[in-house]
Amino acid sequence: MRVFFALLLLLSPLAASAQPFPSKPITLVVPFAPGGPAEAVARIVVQPMEEILNQRIIIEPKPGAGGNIGAQYVAKQSKPDGYTLFFGSTTLASSVSLMKVNYDARKDLVPVAGIGILPNLVITGPSTSYKTLADVVAAAKAKPGTLTFGSSGPGTGSHLAGELFQAAAGINLIHVPYKGSAAVIADLIAGRVDLLFELQSSAIGRVKAGQVRALATTAARRAPVLPDVPTVAESGYPGFETGAWNGYFVPAGTPPDIVAKLEEATIKALRTEYVKQRFEESSVLPIPESAAAFGKYFEADIDKWAKLVREGRLKVIE
Repeated sequence: MRVFFALLLLLSPLAASAQPFPSKPITLVVPFAPGGPAEAVARIVVQPMEEILNQRIIIEPKPGAGGNIGAQYVAKQSKPDGYTLFFGSTTLASSVSLMKVNYDARKDLVPVAGIGILPNLVITGPSTSYKTLADVVAAAKAKPGTLTFGSSGPGTGSHLAGELFQAAAGINLIHVPYKGSAAVIADLIAGRVDLLFELQSSAIGRVKAGQVRALATTAARRAPVLPDVPTVAESGYPGFETGAWNGYFVPAGTPPDIVAKLEEATIKALRTEYVKQRFEESSVLPIPESAAAFGKYFEADIDKWAKLVREGRLKVIE
């Protein structure tokens, strides 16, 4: 009898490890404030993924430092067992060159699948005289260092989009960081800040309601719901295109078969009619989906930001 129980003790860990993945809920770490555009996109994809994997996916917000608090948590503190997913964004690639972080995004995290990209909408308050980007650039050149643009914080997508536009237009805007986009929009409407490079999905409703005025979209093409709003490229800056991409990552060391299962589930979810329709409504544009293709996309984005810093077009965020 003792031998029997001893064998049970020895075999129980093997039995546990042989359980099919996933055998318990998965945590999805979203490194931005609850209720924001990132969480909204994450929830769209999570719904069909739960059905595909036959398991719950719990969204856990870990905001702060332009997304780096959540990234560091997953990279350094999570087990590489597939039960912690990271909802990565553009800041994961830009932070390599722009910010001091305590993790290596290329070594500590593994791409699972690309989800989509959210372009920015350049918006201004209803009381300003700016009707086009040309108006903004003319005013900025006439009085350098007087126009302001708000952001959700240093290193966030709204900050980076504003910096990229300054570099492209050859102007100098004053960056005013906030803690979240809601506070920026309130001050934009009140006329206390001049511009905001807000995610298009969040800004469209306010534009339609007449609360803010849209000057341009940073997407490659005009938004079907705002056909009269030109792209930045159409406004005199050919080739200008930017936005906040999103994709799944797991900690380095996660077994390849588990990564492959998460990749497959994500791609299946993205191809459901539910996600396609919701993404169209939210202005989410496609990016490479597979782990391999998304990994190359991620590396190319890292190189893009590094090049801009080397050329002096962007400054390191202290």
